[in-house]
Amino acid sequence: MQQETAETIALQALGWLATQDDLLPVFLGATGASEQDVRARATEPEFLGAVLDFLMMDDAWIVGFCDAQGLKYETPMMARAALPGGAQMSWT
Repeated sequence: MQQETAETIALQALGWLATQDDLLPVFLGATGASEQDVRARATEPEFLGAVLDFLMMDDAWIVGFCDAQGLKYETPMMARAALPGGAQMSWT
C-alpha cells in the first residue's frame, strides 16, 4: 500500500472516530491530544499512524470502522504498516 492511500484510510478512521461520542474521549485521553491538536495534526502521517494504532487496540473498533467504510478488516493494519513507524519489528 502506498503512503498516500494509507493516509487517506487513516483520515477516514479519524473522521469515523470523531463521530463516536463514546470513543473520541477515550482516544483523546489515551493520546493526550486535545480536539485542537487533532485538527492541527490531522495531516501529519505520524499522527495518522497513532489514530490507526489506537483503533487496532480493539477488534470491535476496527470492525465498526471497516463496516462503516466498506473496507476489509485487514485494511487498517496494511495502512498502518505504510505510515511512519508502522514497520513490524523483528526481534530475532
